[in-house]
Amino acid sequence: MAISGTTRKLGGFGLALVVAFAAAYGIGQAVGPVAAEPEAAAAHDGMGGADAGMGGHGDTHGGAAPAVPKGLLVSADGVTLDVLTGGLRAGVQQDFAFRILDDHGAPVTTFAPTHDKLMHLVVARRDLSGFRHVHPTMAADGTWRIPLAFPAAGDYRVFADFLPGGHKEGVTLGADVPVAGTYQPVPLPAPALTATVDGYRITLAGTLTPGTTSKLTLSVDKGGVPVTDLQPYLAAYGHLIALRQGDLAYLHVHPDGEPGDGKTRPGPAITFFAEVPTAGTYRLYLDFKHGGVVRTAEFTAVAAPGGSEPHGEK
Repeated sequence: MAISGTTRKLGGFGLALVVAFAAAYGIGQAVGPVAAEPEAAAAHDGMGGADAGMGGHGDTHGGAAPAVPKGLLVSADGVTLDVLTGGLRAGVQQDFAFRILDDHGAPVTTFAPTHDKLMHLVVARRDLSGFRHVHPTMAADGTWRIPLAFPAAGDYRVFADFLPGGHKEGVTLGADVPVAGTYQPVPLPAPALTATVDGYRITLAGTLTPGTTSKLTLSVDKGGVPVTDLQPYLAAYGHLIALRQGDLAYLHVHPDGEPGDGKTRPGPAITFFAEVPTAGTYRLYLDFKHGGVVRTAEFTAVAAPGGSEPHGEK
């Protein structure tokens, strides 16, 4: 069974580093956000250039319509995410296929690279478990495919993050896909300042404060020794994605600086700047590369008014 979505075209979103998350819950693949709050999007991407399309753009200055958070819509900016693969079962690898369609329903086949890739596909179950960040390949007919196994049953959100040819701004579209099997919900881990993965420890410093730019620094060590030789991955030393609990509004953040700029060191610290206008709970996913392997560290962080509450405990 093919899963397809068509909605009315809605407006874009703020730049990847400064993001507005609106309140909308339970967004399906065929509808827009319900009763979204009019939050304004903001302003800059430290990566700059063509790569700035990654994670979204847009501006609500000058009294324009309120921005819609990235990833809540199956259609936006003249394009639609059309999921082709159905019948997904937990733990079974199969080709996951989808297309990007234009206003006339024709497949889009021209894309510009953002951070070394033409397409970034992010997957997470609606309880924020099962995170994946992968890069499909496109056939001549505009069909994107990648072998993918969903680890457990449940409703997943897939995000296609890309820059269509002829567009100045990047687009992030989202759709829900069901995965058959016995559903066992995973409680969201408590807020914490450290995470471990494959013997690496990642420490988070900084507090998300709604309405202002927040500096987040993630430091990587292994066996208590700081890692100072992180490897470039997708033109950066780290990629940070945040999903808000509830509506899974999408935020793709890039670090301050980039490899080869003469000032950014390859660890142990990776610094990001982000802005969220409202309080809430977020799941943060840091991708980093070391020893030729890409790993993902996960954190739960709380944005509280005035920075009155910490992210969590070590």
